[in-house]
Amino acid sequence: MSEIHGDGGPLPPIPDDLLISQFILDRHHPSAPMWAHKMRPWLIEEASGRQIGSDELRGRMHGLTNALRIRWNIGMSRCAFEVCIFTHNHVDFPVVLWYVSRCDNSMVAEFMNANPSYTAEELTYQLQVIKAQLLIAHPSMLQIALDAARAAGIPQDRIVLMEPVEGSPYPNVDELVRFGLTQPKQVAQLRLKPGEAKTKLALLSFSSGTTGLPKAIMISHYSLISNVIMHAHHINANNENIPLEERFYRPGGITYAILPWYHAFGIHFVLFLQLFLGNTIVVAPKFSLQQMLESIQRYRITHLALVPPQVVLMCKSPVIKDYDLSSVYFLIAGAAPMSAEITEQIVRILPNSIIGQGYGLTESATGMSFPAHGQRVGTLGAAGTLLPGVIARVVKPDGTLAGFDELGELYIKAPSIAHGYLNNPTATADTFVDGFLRTGDEVRISARKELFVVDRIKELIKVRGAQVAPSELEGHLLRHAAVRDVCVVPVPDEYSGELPVAFVALHPDAHARAERDPGAKARAKAELMEHVAKHKTRYKWLAGVEFIETIPKNPSGKLLRRVLREQARDMLAKGTLTVQTSARRAKL
Repeated sequence: MSEIHGDGGPLPPIPDDLLISQFILDRHHPSAPMWAHKMRPWLIEEASGRQIGSDELRGRMHGLTNALRIRWNIGMSRCAFEVCIFTHNHVDFPVVLWYVSRCDNSMVAEFMNANPSYTAEELTYQLQVIKAQLLIAHPSMLQIALDAARAAGIPQDRIVLMEPVEGSPYPNVDELVRFGLTQPKQVAQLRLKPGEAKTKLALLSFSSGTTGLPKAIMISHYSLISNVIMHAHHINANNENIPLEERFYRPGGITYAILPWYHAFGIHFVLFLQLFLGNTIVVAPKFSLQQMLESIQRYRITHLALVPPQVVLMCKSPVIKDYDLSSVYFLIAGAAPMSAEITEQIVRILPNSIIGQGYGLTESATGMSFPAHGQRVGTLGAAGTLLPGVIARVVKPDGTLAGFDELGELYIKAPSIAHGYLNNPTATADTFVDGFLRTGDEVRISARKELFVVDRIKELIKVRGAQVAPSELEGHLLRHAAVRDVCVVPVPDEYSGELPVAFVALHPDAHARAERDPGAKARAKAELMEHVAKHKTRYKWLAGVEFIETIPKNPSGKLLRRVLREQARDMLAKGTLTVQTSARRAKL
């Protein structure tokens, strides 16, 4: 079998001379719904109900850009000026993200979206990788931001708060916007030359790739625009021949934005695509099932984009019956596979909704598959159908291409694929091969172009849709004096999808103490779990530790992770592996 092409091509023209903000705010593309630019609120702040339209977004971007030029001379230097946004979802997030659209041609800005649950140590690492010079943080995360900025060498006068804090010495976005709007215009809007959108970076999004510490993925404006068009062309919102009840998008749609905008699924699909498709976005800062249910009822939410653990909560919570969810007519799950059992349960809760799954990676910026037209419920186990513009190869272990319904590793090519990893040519060469992105996922593709993700060849663990690199936790555990060798593997969990468990080989003295005294063994396990919890964000915390004589490896020294993964699952089934799932759920 040769390469597999997503149906529905060719794609309409993809602009290569626009920023993503200009594409969404200022231009009309033929694949956009005809109602997309009608008067409507673009954003709604969940707690207050405050509505923000496109004119206010443009005005706030202009004010912020003007203030940053006056305050820090940003926009005059021909050197890159990297900015980190360290916040949960916020109505001013796109204002900060898009202010570069009002900068002149000398400006090159790259943005990093940091996970707001990061520890100072984790944030410092990413700030150092991109050489950040400005940190914009939510007040609730200020102390972590200050500690990380100090360690990364960012001056304290280059910290900006997302919201005002009475008595704070740090400027805030609203203050800067108001100041900038009172001053004469200092900045000309950036105009790209043809082809320049392909080289100008819009985002530096962090992902662990296939292994190791998180890497900064270089995503251009053209990549983001391409992916929006790929989705919009598939959705075909202007086709009046599609019955209304089968349409993914209809006039007056409202999307609930609970997926974090530091995550590719959240920022690419929920922020960029929903605005382009004419949906109003209700901006939710943190996930709470009850708050989400209240907002669905209050704002008459029509579209939900969730990760499987959130769907699991909907299926299992007794409070679901107390809310009117009849407004929801589309639900898509992504970031991790959703089981057939959970799909069947959510169908009973949302009996009139279109329900399906999608697949994508940060490196593909982002979605590569989407629910198929005409299916109210997607094929169980399938992550949708390949989008138009996607070319897939399913590569067998011997290097030959698999046919339909044959297993192999997924390689994908699309106009949205990222440039590679910042300052990491080795990782880039390993992942971006001959124009294709090597996903590390074992898949099969049916004759209907439906994608089934079977397993992950790569070693990442998915905890509630977030990536956990085993090597990151292994490297940290090896710093502990008692640890001689270690291997971290996933175990299945109904709520989180997967949880990390560490198999640890102790140094001889520590091993002898643990063998002599069961109490010492329990304390040693607790100490290692605490060692991770003190330095890593919560979704990376270990769910369990098991001591083992020797970590299995192949003759070349590579960890036989699959062996221990199967051993962990077998132990879990027999009840001989203790995993702190209940406590972990409460903490997460």
